[in-house]
Amino acid sequence: MATHMTQSSQPAVHGLIAEFDNPNALVAATAKAHRDGYRKMDAYSPYPIEELRHALGAPASRLPVIVFIGGLIGAAAGFSLESWANAVAYPLNVAGKPYISWPMFIPVTFETTVLFASLSAVVGMLALNRLPQPYHPVFNHARFSAASTDRFFLCIEARDPKFDLKRTRAFMDTLGALEVAAVEG
Repeated sequence: MATHMTQSSQPAVHGLIAEFDNPNALVAATAKAHRDGYRKMDAYSPYPIEELRHALGAPASRLPVIVFIGGLIGAAAGFSLESWANAVAYPLNVAGKPYISWPMFIPVTFETTVLFASLSAVVGMLALNRLPQPYHPVFNHARFSAASTDRFFLCIEARDPKFDLKRTRAFMDTLGALEVAAVEG
């Protein structure tokens, strides 16, 4: 006996998005949503807002650790390269000085530390932000292009355990948003 599955004619919902006209309203709405138990949400603004990270309940960034580890690897690589070049590959005994003379290795070690740390910062930032991301469902919202100029958005995603389309929409209507709309996934 074969069973036939029918697909819904309505597109899947990624979540609900609320539009705000100032950053304070966005931060207040995000904090209220977090207090109400929503965890799978994101906020979008044309510029960084420090309070927004706290309102979202986001953990501290792991980027400083990545940069530090990259710098340590760079320092070790630079020092090792200089040591290998002077003591193993091309040993020259000049006036009885030691082959591994760390004071003369400082400039190269410093430069490789900075190089590896900065490259780690760029690669780490791209990886942690999941970039490049040429498509995201919030791009389907007609007004979302204003997020890069003068509007602020809060999106509660459908994958949130507390998400229920009707109840979440009723909750978002209480946040004082200019508009609340469903985002197709």
